[in-house]
Parts: sequence; structure tokens; C-alpha cells
Amino acid sequence: MFKYDLTEEQLAVREAAREFAQLELLPGVIERDREMKYPQEEVVKMSEMGFMGMMVDPKYGGGGMDSISYVLAMEEISKIDASCAVIMSVNNSLVCTGLERFGSEEQKEKYLPKLVSGEWIGSYCLSEPSSGSDASQQKTMAELIGDHYLLNGTKNWITNGGTSKLHIVMAQSNPVLDHKGINAFLVEADWNGVQISAKEDKLGIRASDTHTIMYSDVKVPIENRIGEEGFGFKFAMQALAGGRIGIAAQALGIAGGAYELSKAYAAERESFGKPISYHQAIGFKLAEMATDIEAARLLVYKAAWLKDQGQDYNQAASMAKLFASETAMKHTVEAVQIHGGYGYVKEYHVERLMRDAKITQIYEGTSEIQRLVIARSILKGMLYPPL
Repeated sequence: MFKYDLTEEQLAVREAAREFAQLELLPGVIERDREMKYPQEEVVKMSEMGFMGMMVDPKYGGGGMDSISYVLAMEEISKIDASCAVIMSVNNSLVCTGLERFGSEEQKEKYLPKLVSGEWIGSYCLSEPSSGSDASQQKTMAELIGDHYLLNGTKNWITNGGTSKLHIVMAQSNPVLDHKGINAFLVEADWNGVQISAKEDKLGIRASDTHTIMYSDVKVPIENRIGEEGFGFKFAMQALAGGRIGIAAQALGIAGGAYELSKAYAAERESFGKPISYHQAIGFKLAEMATDIEAARLLVYKAAWLKDQGQDYNQAASMAKLFASETAMKHTVEAVQIHGGYGYVKEYHVERLMRDAKITQIYEGTSEIQRLVIARSILKGMLYPPL
């Protein structure tokens, strides 16, 4: 049974993340968004704070923290800067956790300390020009030749694509086997044949670097394959399930940031001789925001708790991501409305939060895919075939 009771250690993590976000991330967040400026100094500081490898075993240099602590930190950082939050999420949820859970001891000893310390940043390379929601249709090919694979293909929408030193790349090695022929590889960014395109000019999370990455005859040693031959698709799905908890926490933070700004503004802004928060039209908006955010928080914390307990968290993660992302989009729009004309200018932050919220409904599985995952889970053995 899920129990919502934070420990002193978890509360300390939340407070440290909140203070860091307010003091270190807030001052330059508008400039970074406007100029699409990668937060290099801020990411270094996040690494120094231990936010880039929170759940990694201390023997590899990580914090050894639980998933609850991770989502608490993600929530607070996302309230201020969703771009820094997604950099942190990918490195923690998809790269470090995936590598620690499924990688060989040699792979973990070689790469995890660099990823945790911030010396290296990781990226997760699954999406392709013609393969987004249907991740089983990988066109990137990895042909086994002797003691190495020859990697060829293109990956799209890769977060940390321009700064990452380590790519986890999914590629097809045996098309006859369909998704069972997919492998996952650890590819170093400076290897011959790796080419990075220009940074994407995005609607939101503009400071994070999103790129297309091309692989042309890249030699990948067999020892850099994660797991057994054909394990790649299972690896990708397991990593995404954990990643969805991180993105749900990001969406929760974006919504929470918009709510906090709106509540403060509504208490200060006067209309017809009293604060606008006293008007029922605004008060009801704030009430609905608070209620939906608390509901999203419970879903996110439950998914993280199940993961910490070693229980099946796939359905819970999809529910958390679906509801939190829908909540973020809905209520950042309302935050702009509450701010009126001020909400439409960058100085008041809520227009940026609205733009940042949209991507949480799309990446690491669209809202439509989350509904499909949930439907298959609750109707397993009935209308849908087993996963």
C-alpha cells in the first residue's frame, strides 16, 4: 500500500533543490530561453550538488538515493528551469539508471563515474525521422562484423545531443526478428563517423540542446552492446518506463511553478478595489490548479514509490506522466490568463512555462501512447493482447 510520508532526508533533498533553483537557475533563465543558451555552468553546479547521478550506487560515485528523492529534486528544479530539468532527467532516468540496471560491470565502471560527476553527459538515442511512437521500427542498422558492429543511421530529437559524450543508441541488427532483433549500444561521441547536426530551434525548453545525430560506419565494439543479442527493445522500454517518472515530475514542477506565480500575482494585483484572488473567477481557477497539482503529485510519488519497492510501476508511470503533463499544459495556460497582459510578456515567466509544458505531452511517449499503455495494462487478457 502506497504511503505518502516523506523522510527527513527526502525533505532535505527537496529544500536543497528548491534553494539551488531559486539562487542558481532563476537569475539567468529568461536569457537562456531567449538565446537558446545551453546552461553549461548550471549543469556543472547540478553535478556538484549530486543531481546528475542521484540514484546511482555510491560505489560508482552516485548519490545512492531513492526515486522519491529524485522526483522531489526534479519537481523543484522544473518549477524554475525545465531545460535544466530535462538535462538532469535524461542523464538520471534514461542513461545512468538504464546503464546501472542492465549494463555489464565493465561498462558501469567505465562510464558511470564520468556521468555522475558531470565530466560526461549522456543522451538516449531512440527516435528516428520515421520512428517516434512506434519505437519497434528502427531503421538505424548495426551489422555484426567480427568483433564489432558497424552502425549506420539517423536519430532525431536527441536531448543533450550536442553536449553528450556518451550515446545509448538503439539499432536493428536482425530485421527478420523485428523488434527482437534490436540492440542497444554505448557509443562515444568522438568516435569516427558520429556527426551532430545544428541545434533545433524549439517552442520550449529552448536552453536544452536538441539535435539530430548521424552515424556513418561507426565501429562499435561488441563489449559496448548492452545485454544479450536482441535485448535492445526491452532495454528501451524498461528505460522509458523509468524515464516517464522523471518527465512526470518535470510536468508536475512546471505546473507547480505556474501555480505559485499565479497565486502570488493574484494576491497582489487589484481589480475593482480588491485583490483579484478575491474574485470568484480567479479563486476558482486557483482552486482547480491546486487540486489537479496535488492529484498529479500523488500519482508521481506513487510511481516513484513502486519503483523503489521493486514492484511493477509501468502502469503507474504512464498514469503519472499522462495526468501530470495534461495538468501542466492546462494550468500554465490558465496562469497566463490569470496574469492577463503581464502573462504574455517574458518578464513574468508564465509564458515560458506554458511553452515548456507542451513537450511533456510529447516526449518519452505521447499522451496518446500513455493511454494505450494504460488501456493494455488494465484490459490485459481481455480486449488487448499481452505486452
